[in-house]
Amino acid sequence: MDTAVRIVVFTAIVLASQVNCQEGILHISNGVTDKEYCLVYNQSWTPLSQTLDAALQYPLVNLTSTLLCDATGIQPEVVNGKALVVMRGVCDFSQKAVVAQSLGATLLLLASNTTLITPSANVSEYSSVHIPLALMRYRDLLDAQQVFGENMQVKLYAPPQSKIDPSIVVMLLIAVVTVTLGGCWCRAYSLCYNYRFVCKRDRLDCVLEGGGDSRAEGGDLFLYSPLKVIIFVGLMSVMLLLMYFFYNILVYVIIAIFCLASASALFSCLDAVMDVIGCGTVSFSIKNCKLSLRSLVLAAVCISIAVVWGVYRNEDSWIWILQDLLGIAFCLNFMKTISLSNFKICVILLSLLLVYDVFFVFITPFFTKREQSESRQALSPQLPVVMRVPRFSAWALNMCGMQFSILGFGDIIVPGLLVAYCSRFDVRINSRNKVYFISSCIAYLLGIIMTFAVMLLSGMGQPALLYLVPFTLITAAAVAGYRKEMRQFWTGTTYEVRAPKHFPKHFPALLLNRSQFYAHSTSKMYF
Repeated sequence: MDTAVRIVVFTAIVLASQVNCQEGILHISNGVTDKEYCLVYNQSWTPLSQTLDAALQYPLVNLTSTLLCDATGIQPEVVNGKALVVMRGVCDFSQKAVVAQSLGATLLLLASNTTLITPSANVSEYSSVHIPLALMRYRDLLDAQQVFGENMQVKLYAPPQSKIDPSIVVMLLIAVVTVTLGGCWCRAYSLCYNYRFVCKRDRLDCVLEGGGDSRAEGGDLFLYSPLKVIIFVGLMSVMLLLMYFFYNILVYVIIAIFCLASASALFSCLDAVMDVIGCGTVSFSIKNCKLSLRSLVLAAVCISIAVVWGVYRNEDSWIWILQDLLGIAFCLNFMKTISLSNFKICVILLSLLLVYDVFFVFITPFFTKREQSESRQALSPQLPVVMRVPRFSAWALNMCGMQFSILGFGDIIVPGLLVAYCSRFDVRINSRNKVYFISSCIAYLLGIIMTFAVMLLSGMGQPALLYLVPFTLITAAAVAGYRKEMRQFWTGTTYEVRAPKHFPKHFPALLLNRSQFYAHSTSKMYF
């Protein structure tokens, strides 16, 4: 059951994407005062001016009492040469536009009571419409009526968005710091478990002195065979197919799973931080059940944060902070609990996920209707598996909803699993300069910079794994080849070290230096 939950979440992580809506500004005035509202348009259908001064002004006629699926009951002289606003619904956008155009209207606005989506049509319908078309919120029209009455003049424009935004730097820092911290945590965790377990690689099991435990190096899920990796990715593909057909249902399942998983992950991270800073705990017993006061407080805090995010997840103005906090904790915990046994498994897993990511971004649009996909994703809750940072240069368009730079959790976790393996391998070979870990972190930094550079130059979203996977895999292989350790790096080590009987229990022990580890150890090192 635990593995199935991880597959569901991991699938959602890799397929997370953002709908690229084209948003503009509706400027309404009456000669004395003016006000601006959000609108959504299709640039290929309705090119808009980039500045308010260059935009044409039209008097607005309010016909929201009709759907304009035909010209019945509308006199052409009422709308001729004017902007027309009608209600959205019943018939297609193009049909409404053709009717408005035949009546002599110069601009068509569709007032919507639901989520705004990019208006779209097929090629023949595009060619038959020659007037601007855009969607606005019906509540904005009601507000404008209260402010201006019936005497309204409208302009439509779309200020250009800067391609290079400071939010990209913030996003890059979040990604690199998360991967680096995850590698450090895995190294510390590996130091502990390398002393607590004796693992024979050809038996693929671990035995804890004084008791049984099936976990390797502390990982809850240990990927040790190519077949297991292929099955794992295959199940993800099945989940992707189910997400396409049952998105409106499964999205809520994933939101619930994310709340539970991120709360648990945040607890693990905060508990580890408390151990590092030496924060003690008070224990007490209730009916022979020993409880920790610190654990209870942390659990309450983490659950509260997850619940607040779940309740207010659609509040763009501030909820992104909690989502990023939970996301960082989720990624760190995922990197710690998923163990890859050797470089061969890393190559197979990352290569398969690279193909998976590229297929989803570049191939699946050919098999799905773009307008259908956009409509479904716009009307449904979005998958909560992306880091989000507001675009600082897009405040002019934030009336439609805050503009965000995003990065999927998968773009952190997938290469992060390789970084975690490199970090653990440094421990196994007793590498004091952490050469594998540091080089893989630098490779990840270069890969993510390349991803953002290609995205900015191309003007479209990119499958980040297309750049991150080659950068990290090639760098790790090059380091192993240069150090003449490729065979060991490819297959993993044969034995782990044996644990001392009285190894320090708490997390600060993980930060002990090497001499202190030797002092605590009562067995031979097999590095």
